[in-house]
Amino acid sequence: MLLLLLLLSFADDCQAQRLRGRKNNDSCVCAVNSSMWSFPVEKYKAVHQQVLSCEGSLNHLQEQVKLSSQRLPQIYALVENVTARLEPYQYLHDQGVYTALSLHLLGQELSQLETDITAIHSQLNNGQTRKLSKEVVKLRGDVDRMTTSDTINMKTVKEKLRYLKNSAESCKSIPKDFRGQERYCLKGLITNISDPVMTKVNPHGNSYISGSWGKQAQMDSLAQMSSYWVLPLLNSNIWGNSVSIYQTYEDFMASAKKKDYAFASSYTHADAIEGPSAVLYGEALYYHCYRSADVCHYDLNTNIVKRVTLPGIGVGFNNKFPYCYYDCRANSDVDIEADETGLWAIYATMGNHGNIVVSRLVWDSEGDELNVTQTWATRLFKKAVTNAFMVCGVLYATRYVDEYREEVFYAFDTATGKEDNSLALPLEKVAKGVASLSYNPTNRQIFMYNDGYLLAYQAHF
Repeated sequence: MLLLLLLLSFADDCQAQRLRGRKNNDSCVCAVNSSMWSFPVEKYKAVHQQVLSCEGSLNHLQEQVKLSSQRLPQIYALVENVTARLEPYQYLHDQGVYTALSLHLLGQELSQLETDITAIHSQLNNGQTRKLSKEVVKLRGDVDRMTTSDTINMKTVKEKLRYLKNSAESCKSIPKDFRGQERYCLKGLITNISDPVMTKVNPHGNSYISGSWGKQAQMDSLAQMSSYWVLPLLNSNIWGNSVSIYQTYEDFMASAKKKDYAFASSYTHADAIEGPSAVLYGEALYYHCYRSADVCHYDLNTNIVKRVTLPGIGVGFNNKFPYCYYDCRANSDVDIEADETGLWAIYATMGNHGNIVVSRLVWDSEGDELNVTQTWATRLFKKAVTNAFMVCGVLYATRYVDEYREEVFYAFDTATGKEDNSLALPLEKVAKGVASLSYNPTNRQIFMYNDGYLLAYQAHF
């Protein structure tokens, strides 16, 4: 018997069979187990299932990629939108509201305050200045302890610093006879506001929903003493370049014999007005200058415009901090007011976190320039009020009640630095929106520009 070796290979798993052969009639005969070459059905099914599963996963992944590609522009747009909306509040991070407060900057601010209070105390040397000196010494101790301890609330320190600053401003700025200039100012806050004593449609038509109007407001002025004026914002209800003045109340009511003064050559000129607020004070018009942090002074006689930049870190303009509450009044960032004590600017700054800041304006006739002499910072968020005005050195703010009613709810006294948010003095109106509110000390009336309607009220003390 001849033994032969037959080696067979399989592509499947590289296995081989070793067989014994037998010679039969000149042939080699061997028995081979053919079951090893049967088709691997089960393995094929498993592989086929894996292929199907992989194909399904690929299709699902392709669908996800497709959806992601479609959503990416939307996500980018959303991120850009959120970034743009957060940008005005970046100062909250930059100035230490969301991070640890910079003790170095706080120390610098406090050092400046110490210098101011020391100077005031050396001039006045009264009980109030002595009290301020003691308080600032205590605050300096608190700040010094903050360098080694985190037990003092930084927000409390900042609020104390704001209070001391306001107190210092009141000491150096309010004249000794301030409360005695007008006896009714001694009575305290406004106690009541009458129903409208006058209602009139804007001479240009009630389609011009933003603007301001009133009576000449300087108490000791002989020129323009009985003049009334109207300044609607004729361009997009945001900008204007002229004011109409009527010499008498009768002419104003009849919309007759007016004289127009153009204080800018166009609506986009640097001297144009931006926002619905202005005051005719003596022979000059005061208003917010076009796209700037400046207040303009326009002389009716010389047609010359002078300006001053409002103080503060990041003064709001170009619709950054308008009056809002219910509806925002476009570009009402800077509000110019007049009262028994003089001229005021009401605005908000990024440095005061969007809260209202009040600055006192003084025209220097000898130097022929407009100056800012004092500034107070409040805790009232400007976008949380519909409008504001000044009376006897007190800031009053209003809020929306309904379509036909506003309410004076807040007061801040620059003479004392104290505030009162418990007021509830109603103001009737004929339309929903309030473009401007201003008080006139010559007749103690409050003037409202009410969506193209001109309303006047009597203030009672």
